[in-house]
Amino acid sequence: MLREPDVLSMLMRRKPAHSLVQDFYCDPGVYQVDLDRIWYRNWLFAIPACEIPKAGNYVVHEVGAYSVVIVRGTDGEIRAFHNSCRHRGSVLCKSKKGSNPKLVCPYHQWTYELDGRLLWARDMGPNFDPAKHGLKKVRCRNVSGLVYICLADEAPDATEFFADAARYLAPHDLENSKVAFESTIIENGNWKLVWENNRECYHCAGNHPSLCRTYPEDPRAAGNDSLADVSSALARHVTRCEAVGAPSAFKLSADGVWRFVRVPLLGTSESYTMDGKVAVTKPNSTLPFKDAGSLHLFNYPTTWNHFLSDHALVFRVTPISATQTEVCTKWLVHKDAEEGTDYDLKRLTEVWIATNAEDREVVENNQRGILSPAYDVGPYSEIHEGGLIQFTDWYADTLIRAITGRGVAVAAE
Repeated sequence: MLREPDVLSMLMRRKPAHSLVQDFYCDPGVYQVDLDRIWYRNWLFAIPACEIPKAGNYVVHEVGAYSVVIVRGTDGEIRAFHNSCRHRGSVLCKSKKGSNPKLVCPYHQWTYELDGRLLWARDMGPNFDPAKHGLKKVRCRNVSGLVYICLADEAPDATEFFADAARYLAPHDLENSKVAFESTIIENGNWKLVWENNRECYHCAGNHPSLCRTYPEDPRAAGNDSLADVSSALARHVTRCEAVGAPSAFKLSADGVWRFVRVPLLGTSESYTMDGKVAVTKPNSTLPFKDAGSLHLFNYPTTWNHFLSDHALVFRVTPISATQTEVCTKWLVHKDAEEGTDYDLKRLTEVWIATNAEDREVVENNQRGILSPAYDVGPYSEIHEGGLIQFTDWYADTLIRAITGRGVAVAAE
């Protein structure tokens, strides 16, 4: 099992524009370094805010060794707490999601307010101070309808991302949406393989017949990671959308951790459906035309998203082990949209249910091949796999900075 010095040494010897060496995809020590230096230190997408619309609604999200309760308070604010009672450490919420007027420990019934204050603890004596035993907070931010958490004591500065998310997501009313459907699958592959697969469509023609009805395979049309290399179709689409007040231009953060761009779908396609027409007739956006394409947002290490004129798709990546990753997908529609009237659930979900299953197969095949002693690093296609080059550069740079302690900015209190 490798340790941090080994990981740093391998990163410093990394071959640019090539896949990573075998240990990065399967070694438990590298996986632990990934958790300690990336997952436990960065802002992580957890849930859409509309998933917990009422006071007392909660979701439990687990990342590595941490279990976090995300709950909406009576004041409407969304907060996050470590899912551990301040008495003897029992989990507070045993189920993945639910609703309670208070957070009550199932072990000894210590009772907490939804803002984390300890309200009641039986027979603790006259010198016991409840104010000193509130739940431990987890940094939490509602980012324009997307709930992010950070497990670190000092969160990285994400001011620019928060501001740009507010701009780009303004036409998409995520707060007044609801989860129409949720899919959670386990892929037997390292989390970085899941991301590498997502960041290219080199594989799409041979693996995604449903998605390819509407999604452009051309990386220049789909919004790659170079301002200097976009197609004329993408440039025209951005101009058209921005003319009606929908921020759409390509923007990649200086550290490479997030990107926005609104890309056109193929031809006259309006949404990810088998016929290319909208899936929801009561849209959750204010976009004035149906063929507004898809606003792409990725934010490492947890999420990629598609925001369309009629609905939104949010994806969350969570590592489980060195060779297992959870991929959770949620379809968001307007909160007043009625199934069977405003949308058909099968039609809404079938393209990405199929695509996710296909992606799981290719990721698992990729992992199985990498586990072979014969595996060696291979070159990325600069034409089709610029996104992989960008991702692995971000990964290597992030780990090097974290391990060496150089160039790490934290958010102001």
